[in-house]
Amino acid sequence: MNNRTAQTFRFSDGVRDCLPTVMGYLGIGIAMGIVGKSAHLAIWQIFLMSTLVYAGSAQFILCGLLLLSAPILSIIFTIFLVNLRHLLMSLSVAHYFKEDSLLNGVAIGTLLTDESYGVLTAALAQEKKINSTWMHGLNITVYLAWIFSTVLGALLGNFIPDPTIFGFDFALTAMFLGLFLFQVQLPLKKQKNKTLIILAVTAVSLFLLMRFVTAELSVILATLLGCLTGVLIENE
Repeated sequence: MNNRTAQTFRFSDGVRDCLPTVMGYLGIGIAMGIVGKSAHLAIWQIFLMSTLVYAGSAQFILCGLLLLSAPILSIIFTIFLVNLRHLLMSLSVAHYFKEDSLLNGVAIGTLLTDESYGVLTAALAQEKKINSTWMHGLNITVYLAWIFSTVLGALLGNFIPDPTIFGFDFALTAMFLGLFLFQVQLPLKKQKNKTLIILAVTAVSLFLLMRFVTAELSVILATLLGCLTGVLIENE
């Protein structure tokens, strides 16, 4: 075990570990700001949405629903369903912070995103002794980066009406691919067959489920099936 693994991680370590994610946030955040402007939102409204909603995919969907003049209850239910996966993410890492206070747990769960979850699980896969201080450094940095990038996109919205011109629409996909590769490297080395089976079950179930239910619900169900597969294999 190296010294960095054995040490107690600080707030600044969390900031440093999330910097690659911040670069991805800048691209997709700028795209979100531009889309928000095209949905006739003011800069202050985009700022409040990023501050209070803080969910990239949900904010894109929200802008589309606003353009369609969807009923408020429909918007609330849709955003709830889209973000329901965060419940699974929070539950899966909660035991790593069980020694911390309730306030710490609420703070971590509130700012936990797909990307910060990816960085966290990658750190856990490398057997780093992370703590809540490190997690706050990670979460707060990406939170501020998201707010900054969406406001910047809103300011640029009048000059860049189409974010796809600069490839901003691919930023989120590229970021997730990077996080995914970081997460599966060690499991593939340590438990190759088990990892491949779990990945295959998750991918195939997601593909099949999307033919019958919404994409958001498919992600949740496919994740649960992948988890169940891992448990069954572990108990064999």
